Amino acid sequence: MKNHSFRTEDILKFIIPSLIGIGLFMFPVMYKDELTIPIAILAKLLGNLLGDTIPAIMTAIITITALATVLTKIVKPSFTKRDSFFNNLLNVSIFWTVVRVLAMFIAIMTLFEIGPEVVWSEVTGAVILFDLLPVLLTVFLFAGLFLPLLLNFGLLELFGALLTKIMRPLFKLPGRSSIDALASWLGDGTIGVLLTSKQYEEGYYTKREAAVIATTFSIVSITFSLVVITQVKLGSMFIPFYITIGVAGFIAAIIMPRIPPLSRKPDTYYNGEEKEEKDLIPAGYSPLKWGYTQAVDRAAKNKSAGKFFRDGGRNVLDMWMGVAPIVMTFGTIALILAENTKLFVYLGMPFIPLLELLQIPHAAEASKSLIVGFADMFLPAILASEIPSDLTRFVVAAVSVTQLIYLSEVGGVILGSKVPVSLWEMFVIYILRTLITLPVIALMAHLFFF
Repeated sequence: MKNHSFRTEDILKFIIPSLIGIGLFMFPVMYKDELTIPIAILAKLLGNLLGDTIPAIMTAIITITALATVLTKIVKPSFTKRDSFFNNLLNVSIFWTVVRVLAMFIAIMTLFEIGPEVVWSEVTGAVILFDLLPVLLTVFLFAGLFLPLLLNFGLLELFGALLTKIMRPLFKLPGRSSIDALASWLGDGTIGVLLTSKQYEEGYYTKREAAVIATTFSIVSITFSLVVITQVKLGSMFIPFYITIGVAGFIAAIIMPRIPPLSRKPDTYYNGEEKEEKDLIPAGYSPLKWGYTQAVDRAAKNKSAGKFFRDGGRNVLDMWMGVAPIVMTFGTIALILAENTKLFVYLGMPFIPLLELLQIPHAAEASKSLIVGFADMFLPAILASEIPSDLTRFVVAAVSVTQLIYLSEVGGVILGSKVPVSLWEMFVIYILRTLITLPVIALMAHLFFF
């Protein structure tokens, strides 16, 4: 066993930033009668300060992104050749270039209410630009700036060693993935996706692990879960509701990594290298001692405050310019389809026999909500709010939370990130999660409403 003698300076480099990171991202606090985290509070305060200017700011960011991307494809400016970050950010494929340009047009049409109303109405483009993107602007700013506190100072190394014996056998994942889930649960699913994407790019997760974590552990925050159950007029049942989604989500997290498409993802890293076991604890070390050793070694590599803020600033640009256009485009298209076509009604029809088998009242009304959540997570709760049966509303609300993948937020963020999951794969994962969690939720609902 190697003896490690750490400098006090390096130990403090691990302890202080990690504690600040835990405080910002994972320490639950009550704010205006809501359980949340400091990052979310900072985002809300900035949102209140900027107010109605945020949609215009996001439109400007999306427009600059589209124009810079087109310019990069045509001119190939020298700064993108010199800097790999800007090359990766702006020199994207033709498909993503088209998506960014389309996002620019949708955002401008929505901001100024020009063109076909179906694009910018209050139930389509306006939902994304005026309701969702303001949240993402502020959350991405603070989450991006302070993400290095979780990534760069040893916290993930410590948790990786401590929890690998739990995460590996249960979920086939490294121990450090527990941080992603916790950040999502207390903060927001998008924070978990961004945390996962960054670790995947840095070589800590394989393609399979990154895909599993982003689609299985980027869970809905406890705050938004309360919003959902309140929307279906069952706020008094929040505790049984959260127990239900916890049990259903746990079962889905065990099953999903073991079946396609996630099980078929290659165990290779972002750079193409084959998987190597990074969780092994050397002989002579306890999990705690090995985790601590790795954590302080990692913290010691941070030499300047400038690099911290440069990494944080680049995270913010990556989120704003890489993710926002994707959310604008795919979120709006999904909502247009949900509001103006029978697509989700037809897609939900195969679920009617299953709902009837599970003895869920008003199966036809409930079936629509099971698929429409792929467009936006809040749509099922809105549709279900008028269903007469308390049991059915409870089931619809719980399923909508455990489905996780919805294009107007988490799904759009996954598409805009480096996590290797396609749109089609996300839809398949969404359906599989529905089929897995629905029977569990129905069973527990019958127990609670007996």
